[in-house]
Amino acid sequence: MTQQLIDIRMTVNGREYTGRVEPRLTLADFLRNELDLTGTHLGCEHGVCGACTILVDGEAVRSCLLLAVQADGATLMTVEGLANGDELHPLQAQFQENHALQCGFCTPGFLMTAYAFLRDNPNPTEAEVRTGIGGNICRCTGYAPIVKAIMETGTV
Repeated sequence: MTQQLIDIRMTVNGREYTGRVEPRLTLADFLRNELDLTGTHLGCEHGVCGACTILVDGEAVRSCLLLAVQADGATLMTVEGLANGDELHPLQAQFQENHALQCGFCTPGFLMTAYAFLRDNPNPTEAEVRTGIGGNICRCTGYAPIVKAIMETGTV
């Protein structure tokens, strides 16, 4: 039995995309496999690790927990939308400057979480940053350089 395909349309990183998708296709898989935006990483696929975090209509969400059809008509921002061409976003530059990544697998999710967090909290305390990124998991850095990078970024 063939699954019915559903037409969807969304704006991702300022570009409009359309597609026909199976109703069960996750947003993360749509971004990675259909739009070739592979910066969105899949870790646990249960919404626990935060590696797949993107912005949907300005809110940080786990793209592995949403279906692509749920994003129909939405405006999305992935990690590929942070930089301006070859110029890193200030948050990306601080991650680089502070060595806030090692293997890099969790980095896109941290960047998107931190972007939304700093937009709403431009001058956070260390405790606020730690709470703000508490839903993202990193196995390499020990979090200190990530926290420092976020604090040194300031307003996004």
